[in-house]
Amino acid sequence: MAQRKGCLIGCGVVLVLGIGAVVALLFGIGKVVDAAGKTMLDPAVYRAVSVGDPEDAVRARMPSGETFMKDALKSGGPAVPEGGACSWYVSSEAAPSGGETVFRFCFKDGKLAEKTEYPLK
Repeated sequence: MAQRKGCLIGCGVVLVLGIGAVVALLFGIGKVVDAAGKTMLDPAVYRAVSVGDPEDAVRARMPSGETFMKDALKSGGPAVPEGGACSWYVSSEAAPSGGETVFRFCFKDGKLAEKTEYPLK
């Protein structure tokens, strides 16, 4: 009887741990999908805005861009202009080279001061 009770407890622990692992996996996948949605930008939006456009109008056309992936998008790009506040996005279309393209928008004094496109490294 004691042996059977121990087996049931062991099976219960394995079941709870398995369910916990599945929940953690689904949560992780959800976070990655959410981050991708906040950083993907249609190249048409990049082409449609121009340096000098009001910051509010430009930002209204883009997702927030605030994700844990932001630091990875910054690497390999040109230096941020002094006094500028920048946002980074990944192109929603594949680059001809097969890699990813990063779009960077830098704002200063309420206007788009610079827009840059470079390959993700």
